[in-house]
Amino acid sequence: MEKRHSSLREAERKAEQLFKAIEEKQIMRSGVTEKQINREIYDLAFQMFGIKKYWHKRIVRAGKNTLYPYRENPPDLTVNDNDIIFLDFGPIFEDWEADFGRTYVLGDDPIKLKLQRDIALAWEEGKAYFRSKPDITGSELFAYACELATKYGWEYGGPHAGHLIGEFPHEQIQGDEVDNYIHPDNHIPMRDPDTNGHPRDWILEIHFIDRELEIGGFLEQLLTVD
Repeated sequence: MEKRHSSLREAERKAEQLFKAIEEKQIMRSGVTEKQINREIYDLAFQMFGIKKYWHKRIVRAGKNTLYPYRENPPDLTVNDNDIIFLDFGPIFEDWEADFGRTYVLGDDPIKLKLQRDIALAWEEGKAYFRSKPDITGSELFAYACELATKYGWEYGGPHAGHLIGEFPHEQIQGDEVDNYIHPDNHIPMRDPDTNGHPRDWILEIHFIDRELEIGGFLEQLLTVD
């Protein structure tokens, strides 16, 4: 268990380093497309860590595309001044998966900045709630994520609030059933082992949206490993 957690922790630490470098190099900027930003991040990740392999599609969403959850494939947009942007990347470090998501605001729009703050606060509240409930199920945590969206004045934007994470390729090992997601139909305690008796580790996602304003914010990181 400790080796597994140290490997997942190290993978996330490197993902954090990558995202810090993205900010330092000001890759998030207006006048370029989402695809261009995606390519620049891919190149940066290769320069920093030699990463060529990702366990899920790399997501850069700006403007109204921030409304869309993971499985959607909206048209490529050009980033505008004062846009909101989120990233969702799943790099693989030495066969261990990371899954890291952050939201960026160009300019000083107070509503977008509030959304950016709210998802960070909600993520911490979701983690605290998970820790307070030893037998919590995926459906219970998803319901709580939706309650948090309402509390902060938003709508929850996705069909789930996170998923399993582990050694690549965890999706082939675990499958794509709702039991492997923080999903409204997952009634299995999240701390239960998998079907092979192995421990399970989770990513918590927060995706809040405002359909009228056509903006969304997204944050994700490890839930079960500090």
